[in-house]
Amino acid sequence: MVLYRRNRVQGGTYFLTVTLRDRSASFLVDHAEALRESFRSVRTHLPFIIDALVIMPDHLHLLCTLPEGDDAYSERIRLLKRNFTAALSGQIELPGKGLWQPRFWEHTVRDEADFQRHFDYIHFNPVKHGYVNRVADWPYSSFHKHVKNGLLAADWGGDFAEIVDGGYGER
Repeated sequence: MVLYRRNRVQGGTYFLTVTLRDRSASFLVDHAEALRESFRSVRTHLPFIIDALVIMPDHLHLLCTLPEGDDAYSERIRLLKRNFTAALSGQIELPGKGLWQPRFWEHTVRDEADFQRHFDYIHFNPVKHGYVNRVADWPYSSFHKHVKNGLLAADWGGDFAEIVDGGYGER
């Protein structure tokens, strides 16, 4: 058995990517409310701060900060996967090998610049994947909370359609 070593920093901030086994599936956005409820349930038992979050059809990116003295992000992800799968078990036919990829990707945030890069990456991800032309158009993102709280401008990230449609260079 392969031993996976994960970096653990008590009270640390982590960038996490959790992916469905079937990368063509759209369960996460199709059942976004069940996923939100799964997050609420986990946070009730094991609190953490959601610094940034984007839910894509087949994966999610989470930037989170754990409480002082706590480094159990793996337990939170395990519970999130379990709760979401349980919520869907009566609604859809689940794949035989399971809904989720067995593991997840983690990165320990090192400093403020690293935090900002991951914060921006998360919010721009729907544009990167071609789901929308503007960050503001993707409904499954903490971007909207950050706009409401004055941390981000409503037009943050620009409009990709303007760039693609010739909004640059010579005319």
